Order: sequence, then structure tokens, then C-alpha cells
Amino acid sequence: MADFLAAAIQLTSTSEIEENFLAAEEQIEIAARRGAELVGLPENFAFLGDDQSRLELSETLAEKCSRFLITMARRYQVVLLGGGFPVPVGDGTHTLNRAELIGKDGQILSRYDKIHLFDVDLPEGNTYRESATILSGKESPPVVNVPGLCRIGLSICYDVRFPELYRSLIDKGAELIMIPAAFTAFTGKDHWQVLLQARAIENTAYVLAPAQSGLHYGRRQSHGHAMVIDPWGTVLADAGLMPGAAIAPVDKSRVDRIREQMPSLKHRKKDLF
Repeated sequence: MADFLAAAIQLTSTSEIEENFLAAEEQIEIAARRGAELVGLPENFAFLGDDQSRLELSETLAEKCSRFLITMARRYQVVLLGGGFPVPVGDGTHTLNRAELIGKDGQILSRYDKIHLFDVDLPEGNTYRESATILSGKESPPVVNVPGLCRIGLSICYDVRFPELYRSLIDKGAELIMIPAAFTAFTGKDHWQVLLQARAIENTAYVLAPAQSGLHYGRRQSHGHAMVIDPWGTVLADAGLMPGAAIAPVDKSRVDRIREQMPSLKHRKKDLF
């Protein structure tokens, strides 16, 4: 029997902040009505527009995002992850990309500032330079023991390509890993699902991956396919391409069973690496 239901929300966020909040609340409410107790919003859930606008809006946007997450968690009685929003650092040219995990009572359970920044020239012509306007986080990603749920580890998007980050989460006791993202359409078609399954399999942990989907502005397009994946690597739910949610049960005893059946974590040779 499942311990709880988890929901990975899928959005098509734009530069219209209030419309993004309304769209996010609609999906949070639907997920809560379906029984979800843990709900994740994707990276850039409140704003997905050009870098200059993001910088100009970042101070007020950071405050709005925190208030929104606290209000939603209390209103719908869910543990809620805001998968990434800009937080100004005070230099006028950079922000952090911060995820916040909020408890049902509105308390901030944990924060994480994205460490790995997406500086990539893709073959289809798009160039991404996150480091031009975003500062890398300086603290290791956290794991928080959420009473009544499980031990949850945080990460954001491009982090998924760095398996050592997820080993650190497992070493801290994570049973479920959250990977909110705005994965590009070009890379997502080949890499998104296989990377998520790899992180689940090699760490024998659940993966909850909220996602952006569709066209946001200009040529910026996200892959979609928000997912919930179990510790065996089985995709339990896939949101497809439209706004919505992937919702599936999380069973902590399944984590324990699979770690006993496939004890790769116990077989690690840490002393050799």
C-alpha cells in the first residue's frame, strides 16, 4: 500500500507572472483533489522570459514566489516545491535560481540554489548562457526529512547530468529525489527520460520530475514529460506534452525492498574513489 501520492506538475510558463500563478494554482488544486500530498512545480514556474526582464523583476518576483508557495501549501494542505525562481544577489546583474520546499503549515522546510549552470551551444542553433545572469549556488543540495512523507533530496534541471550530486543526496539519506526542470526540447527528446531513469536506478530512489513544456517565448521551447519514476526505474506516470501533472504513489517500503534486492549502494568502493 502506498504511503502517499506525489504529483509532478507540468506548465507552459511565460513572462506573464500572474497568469503563471493562476496556471500553477489550477494544477496544484487538481493534484490536491486527487489526493496528492507532495506536489512539485517546475523550474521557472513563475516567469519564463528574457534574461533582462528576469533581472529587472527579480526582487519583487522573489518575494511574490515565496508568498505564493506558502499560500498554496497552506490552502491545499500539500508539501509544495517551487522548482526554481530568481532571487537577486545585489549586484544588479545576477540572480540565484532557488528552489524552496514548503510544508503544509507554510513553513520553509528547505532551500536549494542551483549549482550547475547550463552554458551550452546546441546543434539546432540555440545558445544558452545561464552563467551570464545566474550565480551558481555555493552549498551542497539538501535532504529534508518530511514527517509523514519521506526523506527528500533537492536538485534543479541541469544538475541531472551530474551523478555525483545525487550520490551526495543518497549519502544524506534521500529516499525521493526532486528534479524540477525546464529541459530544452532538443536535448529532452534524447536525454530527459533516460537521465531520470538512470538517477532512479543507480540510487534506488524515487524521482519526482516536474517539467516545463511547449513554447515560452521566441525560440525557447521545453520538452515536457513531467514524470514520477520508482526505484527500479519504472516510469509510474508521464504528463506528456500538455499542462497537467504526473501523479503516482510513493511506497517507502519499496525503496527498502529494492535496496535489499539490488544492493549496489552497499557495494560501493568509496575508499577507491
